[in-house]
Amino acid sequence: MVDLPQKKVGIVACSGEELAEGTVTRLAALKVLEQLRSKDTVTICLPLFLAGGEGDRAFARFYPTIALDGCDKRCAAKATEMYSGKPAASVLITDLRTERNIGTMRRLNDHGRELVNLTADRTAHLVDELLGKKWDRRAGEFIGETPAVEEVEPVEATCSCGSGIPVQTVNIDGQAVTLIALPVIFEQFREQGKAPGQDVARELLDMVKIYNVVSAEQTASYLNVLEQEYAAFCAKVLA
Repeated sequence: MVDLPQKKVGIVACSGEELAEGTVTRLAALKVLEQLRSKDTVTICLPLFLAGGEGDRAFARFYPTIALDGCDKRCAAKATEMYSGKPAASVLITDLRTERNIGTMRRLNDHGRELVNLTADRTAHLVDELLGKKWDRRAGEFIGETPAVEEVEPVEATCSCGSGIPVQTVNIDGQAVTLIALPVIFEQFREQGKAPGQDVARELLDMVKIYNVVSAEQTASYLNVLEQEYAAFCAKVLA
């Protein structure tokens, strides 16, 4: 295993403007990111995600995500599943509204603000479940967690594209493939004194498979590419 950044949960919110529920998802996501679980979450920008943002897609493939959707079109959840993997959890505002018997709305009124708070609380609870944390309601803190120093400066939402997930794009059978953790895998192997070669390429592939999906049909192609890329990496370090 390699040393990757601290595990966090990605929050991807609906970008719809036609319904007030779309605004609810974004305000709820912001509340989670800045107030409720600022240290445990990052935001995934849906437009950038759809446009091919490598950082966002890599994050959603490696770490759990929560999709917040305003309507049953479920654009955020479907986009995440299409490009990275099925979200670990989802919140649908229309379902939550029905569940809590909250009236309909054409704009962000009192019903909408109530939904923002409910959605944010539901999302924060899902974050805790995904990270395996347990909340002590009486103490008002997580069980077994050292109390954090109170922050003076306001917290800003952190974007997944800057979350530090290391990736590298390689060419496999004429197709550009982004491999998660490849740069740190190379660095780890170099530090262990492993010289480029076929045997090391097999070891590299075993490690790459931990973080990426590699089909059996492409095994030979991956071995050749990993051997070449690792040799280039080592040569560059020594240059």
